[in-house]
Amino acid sequence: MAGKGPGTLTTHVLNTAEGVPGEGIRVELWRLDPEPAQLAETVTDADGRTPQPLLSPGAFRAGRYELRFHIGAYFAARGIAPSPPFLDVVTVTVGLADGRGHYHVPLLCSPWSYSTYRGS
Repeated sequence: MAGKGPGTLTTHVLNTAEGVPGEGIRVELWRLDPEPAQLAETVTDADGRTPQPLLSPGAFRAGRYELRFHIGAYFAARGIAPSPPFLDVVTVTVGLADGRGHYHVPLLCSPWSYSTYRGS
């Protein structure tokens, strides 16, 4: 997990309500310091992963970031979300440090709950 040199940031989403990858979920990446700025927006693929790293080694800078997962629209489109959605946009704030290598932040979610962790 941890390593030397420039870092990268990746993610994937698992739909725990149905036991499938979260395909078609919009994911935004925001850098929070010094002022909030959106860096990337993408959609997860059939495996629930983003097609490219959210931060590549050339773009990586230590700091605080937010991942915003638009799961409300995803579960509504699948017909299993309450109306209004209990969870709409799940925001995960992370601190990324230089020299710590690859960061992987998975989201395990249902219309009613979510969890995350630093993966490999």
